[in-house]
Amino acid sequence: MLEQIAYHRRAAVAYAHRWAFQRNPAFYDYEDIGGDCTNFASQCLYAGSGVMDFTPDFGWYYLNANDKAPAWTGVEYFYRYLTRQIPTPGPAAQSVRLRQLVPGDFVQLNANGEAFTHTAIVVQILGQPTLRNTLVASHSYDTDYRPLSTYSFRSARFLHITGVWREIESL
Repeated sequence: MLEQIAYHRRAAVAYAHRWAFQRNPAFYDYEDIGGDCTNFASQCLYAGSGVMDFTPDFGWYYLNANDKAPAWTGVEYFYRYLTRQIPTPGPAAQSVRLRQLVPGDFVQLNANGEAFTHTAIVVQILGQPTLRNTLVASHSYDTDYRPLSTYSFRSARFLHITGVWREIESL
């Protein structure tokens, strides 16, 4: 049986600030083999959720560099996992408009018009969200407090974390 619990946005954002320009030694650095942005986003998300989904292939988990779900490091898999329709343990999100973002949410960018290739965590919004005042942190071009407007992209999608599903023991 599953219950939905709160997502701790402050913990996710604090983690992003702590590790934006460094690498947490508990996680492999994928920078040289395709990029580390979604791995970093997943670490931030885990810091705020505390729940992984160990479902083989379709879950969201990290045990080590060679034992992880595709959703932990893959931009498209991360999106599909978070927006899944059937609840499973782990964080969940809905695709929203820019104006609905809050710190602790995620942005994915499509630079070439073909595929989304970058994931960043929203760390601060200065007023009503716009591309100029929505600030993000990410790996693969390590950054913190970077305005979305400074990225070159054709399209963006925005993920609002709605909560975290966790298993509860039935009596």
